[in-house]
Amino acid sequence: MELIYLDNAASTPLRKEVKEYMLELMDGAYGNPSSTHSQGRKAKVILEASRKSIARNLNCLPAEIVFCSGGTEADNAAISLALRDLKVKRIITSPLEHHAVLKAAEKWSKAFEAELILLNVDPKGRIDFEQLEQLLSTNSTPTLVSLMHGNNEIGNLLDIEKAGNLCRQYGAWLHSDTVQTVGHYPLSLKDLPIDFATASAHKFYGPKGVGFLYIDRRVKVSSFITGGAQERGLRGGTESIVQIGALAKALDLAYQNLDEERAHIEALKAQLWQGLKGLFPKIYANGLSNTDESLYTVLSVSIPELSEDSMLLFNLDLKGLAVSGGSACSSGSVQKSHVIAAMDPEHTDPVVRFSIGKDNSTHDIEKALAIMAELKQA
Repeated sequence: MELIYLDNAASTPLRKEVKEYMLELMDGAYGNPSSTHSQGRKAKVILEASRKSIARNLNCLPAEIVFCSGGTEADNAAISLALRDLKVKRIITSPLEHHAVLKAAEKWSKAFEAELILLNVDPKGRIDFEQLEQLLSTNSTPTLVSLMHGNNEIGNLLDIEKAGNLCRQYGAWLHSDTVQTVGHYPLSLKDLPIDFATASAHKFYGPKGVGFLYIDRRVKVSSFITGGAQERGLRGGTESIVQIGALAKALDLAYQNLDEERAHIEALKAQLWQGLKGLFPKIYANGLSNTDESLYTVLSVSIPELSEDSMLLFNLDLKGLAVSGGSACSSGSVQKSHVIAAMDPEHTDPVVRFSIGKDNSTHDIEKALAIMAELKQA
């Protein structure tokens, strides 16, 4: 059976050139970068060249990049460091955040006896900027604001400059989960009013298990994993040169091919949206999925016509279409996601998130639409 993979927001396939580079590193960069012998020095050169490459692509300083295992670790580190080292006593975030932020904020706010505030959001998933400014302007408590740049479920894009400027104006720190936008949008971290940002390689055609935390040079923090002096003493543990090198390679290729691949994906998204509207007249987009204010890779929809199908994602998978929706329990039945529930507590229509990647084709979209049509007729 032919598999149509439209779940790229969850994880992207490894880019061919990245895989080849990883094999190259496995054979030639096996030394410990902390060792002083020739193999160690060779690994160290690759490590720092990778850091410089990432910094160049994101317009920041190499010293501001701290390698780690991925977005979840980076989000946890940013939040815990802000509470511990920056003496934050209040976290302001939104109910639409990834669980790596929401659960970390809940855990660490309790551990450090800090207040946790969730911003209001409207039915389209827009955060209440007026509420954010009111909270920041009327209370001088040391505050961390944590708002994701691109929502992984509904695709909404945050006006990160607006959020950052408010934080700068009122003396708050800003952390942004940029996992869905690094490698997909040009970002100049030097020019953005942001203190922490996070990224994960497997979201832009790199390997799983590696990512980084950006910490603005003005932010002074100490280690979040205690051990050796790796990563400027912030994260102890021998660096994985193969994964880090692959991360840098993937990011470099993502930005080299950004315009071409974005145009390709945008065309497929438009084709998919038009096809779905033709099949399901009552369909509607969740959040801002079908606008320029959304990730061009994500289309999240609700389909009232399929309201009686409690095993929607499972049935799609059986037919060869890999997509996602809300959170799933172990039986595979669809449960309402926390993002959709925050936007509309009364929402009951089945949700399908299609997320498109560079390797998808018009054939994939046609096949996906054909599978959706089969479900409609069933």
